[in-house]
Amino acid sequence: MPRDPSPPVPSQPQLCLGRVRHARLRPRVHAFAYGMFYLRLPLRSMGRQDFPARLISRNGANVLSFRDSDHGDGATPLLEWIDGLLRQHGVLDAGGEVWLQTMPRLFGYVFNPVSFWFCHRPDGALRAVVCDVRNTFGERHLYLLEQGGAIAYGSELRASKIFHVSPFCKVEGNYRFRFLRNHDKDGERHLARVDYDDLDGPILQTSLSGTARPLRDGAIAWALLRYPLMTFGVMARIHWQALRLWLRRVPFFSKPHPPQEKVSR
Repeated sequence: MPRDPSPPVPSQPQLCLGRVRHARLRPRVHAFAYGMFYLRLPLRSMGRQDFPARLISRNGANVLSFRDSDHGDGATPLLEWIDGLLRQHGVLDAGGEVWLQTMPRLFGYVFNPVSFWFCHRPDGALRAVVCDVRNTFGERHLYLLEQGGAIAYGSELRASKIFHVSPFCKVEGNYRFRFLRNHDKDGERHLARVDYDDLDGPILQTSLSGTARPLRDGAIAWALLRYPLMTFGVMARIHWQALRLWLRRVPFFSKPHPPQEKVSR
């Protein structure tokens, strides 16, 4: 995917049809991929407005829904929460658009393994990314990615792994992140790549890619026809892939206590 160093930032909520890929390199090679859809929401532009579509609601019941309380600290308005978190960690110039990339609830249910908060400067440059990671034990951790200035699309960002996600990986080593965005004839395309290295080197390669379109009823209907039980399938796939790894005798590690700090780099 070609790199676009300064793509325009739209101001309307988006629905992205995309694909998740996951590859384990050792001690057993194991890979899978599946289609999905997700939201990209421009929080500053939206304010507290609802969505411009009938099949999705904000903080209400519908086929698809987005609940503010699923994100942030569950109580503080989302923009106030993310701005406060960034200020607390010394990021003072992210006053531009904040895009929250996450999955919606489907008939009231969702499990989001990771949501991304893309925080921009007023000039449109990407300034910081907050990776909101959750595990199947109901725990959550935030990885703050920032370099003291603008982040170029395609550059590699790193964070030490301190949060337990999979019982088939130790809590050690580091993550390597790359975010790409470009435009082609099909629309705005996004890629988030997250690779994991333990103390012996690369072990997991994962990515989430998708093409964004305006969040409208036609796009939602098409996504639901393609992936009618998507959010329910996320948890089912997690356990199915875990069973396959267990049957292949991949070493299993007990869950440690969660980290005391809620945010790390």
